[in-house]
Amino acid sequence: MALPVARFQPASDQSLLVVLSEEISLDAHRQVAGLLQLLELEPISGVRNLHPAYSSILVVFDGLQLRHAELEKILHGYLERLETIPPPEPRLVKIPVCYDTEFGLDLNDVAASCSLSATQIIEMHCSVLYTVYFLGFVPGFAYLGDVPPELVVSRLATPRRSVPLGSVAIAGRQAGVYPSPTPGGWRILGRTPVAMFSRARTPMSLLSIGDQVRFVPISRGQFDAMEET
Repeated sequence: MALPVARFQPASDQSLLVVLSEEISLDAHRQVAGLLQLLELEPISGVRNLHPAYSSILVVFDGLQLRHAELEKILHGYLERLETIPPPEPRLVKIPVCYDTEFGLDLNDVAASCSLSATQIIEMHCSVLYTVYFLGFVPGFAYLGDVPPELVVSRLATPRRSVPLGSVAIAGRQAGVYPSPTPGGWRILGRTPVAMFSRARTPMSLLSIGDQVRFVPISRGQFDAMEET
């Protein structure tokens, strides 16, 4: 892993944004994951929360214990050690998806937009090994990338007021699964019976940053059987 040239930007009086790249890429993701891992292994006194994104980490700290310049100096030391930290072995998570028309609310529209058949859309969507870049928006929502170039589509012009639980969707180069009924403007291709977030589970989120995800097509009968268990 090449040593990143970071940019530091105060985000508030008690937060500092560490920008590791100006681009979204797997290299930037690996740098984010590496710095996050190091900060979790060796916490900085006074740091309250870490919020990773595609190519940056927002570091929230106690203003009574740290100042921006002091924290920046400490973080430079962490960045210099990134190459010494071996990346964790990625975990593969297979997510079953039913692409029936009842669940794939935008499947046919996406197929028409991409000049492909619905079957081709499903095959391409399932052909990629996605990376969990980070989690955000709502608990358990993982931002996955990258979708095949042929499937890159824009968001809906008017977002839905409520996207059904378990909806599997795409937007731009991203893919994701809605862990709860929320507003959303991504294009819905199908639905999974697997809970992406559960308070009864440890950890509560099915996916974590750095995981790899593969979508696996299932029939409506398989969906119903899995949903009942």
